[in-house]
Amino acid sequence: MSMLFRGGRVFTAAGGFAEAVLVRDGVVEAVGAEREQARLAPSHETVDLDGGLLVPGFTDAHLHPVQAGLERARCDLAEVFGLDAYLALVRTYAARHPGKEWIDGGGWDMSAFPGGLPRREQLDFLDRPAYLIQRDHHAAWVNSRALELAGITRDTPDPADGRIERDPDGTPTGVLHEGAMDLVGLLTPRPTAADLDAALTDAEAHLFSLGITGWQDAIVGSYAGSDDHLPTYLSAARSGRLRARVVGALWWDRTRGLDQIGSLVERRASAEGLDRFAATSVKIMQDGITENFTAATLEPYCRCGGTGLSYVDPAKLKEYVAELDRLGFQVHFHAIGERAVREALDSFEGTDPANRHHIAHLQIIEPSDVPRFAALGVTANLQPLWATHHAQMDELTLPFLGEPRSSWQYPFADLLAHGTRFCAGSDWPVSDADPLQGMHVAVNRTEPGGSVHAGYPTAQTPFLPSQRLDLATALTAYTAGSAWINRSPAGVIEPGRPADLVVLDRDPFTLPEKDIWTTRVRMTFVDGVAVHERR
Repeated sequence: MSMLFRGGRVFTAAGGFAEAVLVRDGVVEAVGAEREQARLAPSHETVDLDGGLLVPGFTDAHLHPVQAGLERARCDLAEVFGLDAYLALVRTYAARHPGKEWIDGGGWDMSAFPGGLPRREQLDFLDRPAYLIQRDHHAAWVNSRALELAGITRDTPDPADGRIERDPDGTPTGVLHEGAMDLVGLLTPRPTAADLDAALTDAEAHLFSLGITGWQDAIVGSYAGSDDHLPTYLSAARSGRLRARVVGALWWDRTRGLDQIGSLVERRASAEGLDRFAATSVKIMQDGITENFTAATLEPYCRCGGTGLSYVDPAKLKEYVAELDRLGFQVHFHAIGERAVREALDSFEGTDPANRHHIAHLQIIEPSDVPRFAALGVTANLQPLWATHHAQMDELTLPFLGEPRSSWQYPFADLLAHGTRFCAGSDWPVSDADPLQGMHVAVNRTEPGGSVHAGYPTAQTPFLPSQRLDLATALTAYTAGSAWINRSPAGVIEPGRPADLVVLDRDPFTLPEKDIWTTRVRMTFVDGVAVHERR
């Protein structure tokens, strides 16, 4: 079967724009002038772009779709904001699920609470334990009943990779940071295989609606109270239910060392030969986040002291990465603070760029480390949505970073100027999965106009505007750049590539930059088959 995409422009992500694209049997056959494409296939189905833009399918290089699907099916706080709204939703959810042993879910925003911290008493109206994961997935909000069931008291020591938030007398307040989340999270009821399958199916449909046809799941393993999702992916890929092109980043257990390498090799081998899923990446979370002072910094945080946490001993990290590199694994780092970024870059010295290593988040980069990405062949994995003035940034981050460190955040333009390769992602459900919203921020460094936080006083004040990217660069990061990281054959519109394509309802290149966020996905195709069409 032949399809001719015409009636708008085509962004190929491989050298500019074209007029039309001919697809035959799920593969791009020709790209160029409409008249020539029609001549090549006199009998064809026409997809009218209606003045919109055809782009390659987006690939999200860092997200957590199974976890997102689970949260969407539980007590999902991500679509509301503020304590009153959270509590109203929790009450409604509890009333609708009287038989649930726990109230679990997540999506609350730190900026909704004084100092970024909710309290256990706020959830003590419930008749059962509660475990609600913070939107960033670096903390959990629990009630007194959950603390009691976990045996957490003022005498409970903090785990090495986390912190129990406490009152001055040592009494737990109801917030568990990082590794401390497992103290309660592992007590919550485990999702069944059917629950996980349904979560992945729901997440894939949502991502297709946003034009995302491939992704890298940034944690495939047990973390923060969640189970290992590798069996879910293997089942979906083997049965043909998984239609997106997916790479799983296998979780590096930060409590262990080289002894886990054999297990990682076995887990990778379990996915060999599958068409839609590979487990060829390893995820190392090197630090936490700035808002709870667990991001690893070179100098102490202002007002509170401390330099955060390096979850993997930097003295051993290079050895671990070298062995993973030798075995052909890609290494996918989480690094937020400037010390964590430096430790990750140091560990890549002497590794093989062909393994396509990348560092995600990159909130703070000490300027002397910016040129090292290109020099080492390390890709910068951007989450552009975070690079704005929003409440969490202005109230919980900037006051504690100080200058000059505050001005080192999300230096996209500086990285580009040094020749750094980009990929991009969302970290969904931490933030909105919509790539077009991320592109808007990458170009404008302001909140998208439709954001739940767009009414925040400085939302439309550009954040470090000298670090803006142009739209073509941002769009290429979400297409060719992220597909390259995943070794996906998609991501570019050229002959011989799979017809993973997205029809946008308008051409964002013709819009004022401040209106990029208004662009929506009209249709999504995988291998030339429509997997989403907006009604």
